[in-house]
Amino acid sequence: MHAVALTRGLPIDDEQSLVDAELPDPTPGPRDVLVEVRAASVNPVDVKQRAASPELAEPRVLGFDGAGVVRAVGSEVTLFAQGDEVWWAGQLDRQGSDADLQLVDERIVGRKPSSLSFAEAAALPLTAITAWESLFDKLGLTETSEGSLLVVGATGGVGSIMLQLVRELVPGMRTVATASNDDNERWVRSLGASAAVDHHADLVAQTLEAEPDGVDWIFSAHSAGRAADYAHMLRPFGAVVAIDSAKDVDLDALKPKSQSWHWELMFTRPMQRTPDMIRQHELLDAVADLVDVGRVTSTVQTILSGWDAATFREAHRFVESGRTVGKVVVQR
Repeated sequence: MHAVALTRGLPIDDEQSLVDAELPDPTPGPRDVLVEVRAASVNPVDVKQRAASPELAEPRVLGFDGAGVVRAVGSEVTLFAQGDEVWWAGQLDRQGSDADLQLVDERIVGRKPSSLSFAEAAALPLTAITAWESLFDKLGLTETSEGSLLVVGATGGVGSIMLQLVRELVPGMRTVATASNDDNERWVRSLGASAAVDHHADLVAQTLEAEPDGVDWIFSAHSAGRAADYAHMLRPFGAVVAIDSAKDVDLDALKPKSQSWHWELMFTRPMQRTPDMIRQHELLDAVADLVDVGRVTSTVQTILSGWDAATFREAHRFVESGRTVGKVVVQR
């Protein structure tokens, strides 16, 4: 099969940072589906994994979002059959979706929404899982929850689907979303944000202007040096859920008001082979249902065509710029 491979960490402008390669077709294990990938998105995790990679003995295929068609199934697969259209977010410890074919455990695969193209669908799995687990597993929100949520990183892939999930599944919630310009503000408000603030300016003052009594919960994609600010904005017993790998986080700032800090990594269930891995299959199907009835839309904003290393390098450049809104997807 053809694949776009990583062999060593290099700047994305280096033509060797991602290369075209011919690799053996993979063979499904007992719980695997073998999927013909039709589209794959590029996430910040792809950029980080590529840039930090040592020189590798074997080519590595990145890609953690995909949509495609099942071509074969393992001996114990019960959820899917050959010909099914599916979407998924893969694993850090397996080959990824930047290839013709990919093996994915059926328990982290969902049915592709019938109303979306493959490119539109590929934008959502990783971010939808991250947003869902953040809101409902980590923060413990329910359909009857009331209060306010600050979304830091609201224009990114996770923030863009999170705003929609809150709007549709937690109707009593007010959301304050970060947006650094008028176009970004229009974007977050179109997805359900109650108010918009500029995180490049005085985030605390603007947030408290929107929510004078403070916010009840914070989602953070940009946490470095923010713990004291978050503690100040959060009400007593409030909670933060963060998805970045911030090193400068002083959690002592949260203690006076008995606030809590949660980490979210959507790869935990598949990498740790937890007994509830199938929850990711279930929530992907739940999101597919929301999409097909028009309650949630794809967050793709940039679609690149060309199943080769040059196109994936271009997609990495977009994401690495830090200025993308929504998701970047590569399609065949």
